[in-house]
Amino acid sequence: MNAIDKVLYTGKTHTVGGRAGRAYSDDGQLDIALSPPGSGKPGTNPEQLFAAGWSACFQGAMAKAARSLNLTLPADTAVDAEVDLGMVGEDYQLQARLLVSVPGMDRAQATALVEAAHRTCPYSKATRGNIDVQLSLA
Repeated sequence: MNAIDKVLYTGKTHTVGGRAGRAYSDDGQLDIALSPPGSGKPGTNPEQLFAAGWSACFQGAMAKAARSLNLTLPADTAVDAEVDLGMVGEDYQLQARLLVSVPGMDRAQATALVEAAHRTCPYSKATRGNIDVQLSLA
């Protein structure tokens, strides 16, 4: 594992009540109710938050990859992330799917772009080898 040489940003949150609680960021920009998946109660859950963070980060990695590949990333590029919470025997496990839409881009170029982004996205790196991840193009 590689230690970070230079910290660019630290996200700080405080959570009380776990999956049925509330999470706050230290800067006041995040203040959300949490609820267990499928409970029908108000609030979001960790899987939705993880999907949102990963899809946003992945788009950033795509933008960086596009610059290095001399490609123009369409303004309507989108990433739909799905994060499943499930069981493997008695243990909880996550798995994920990223569906990437790069309208108007040649499929071979889009594939190269997604592969490059997946190699560099910090969320992709953090999950690599730890959970099942499927990437696909829309």
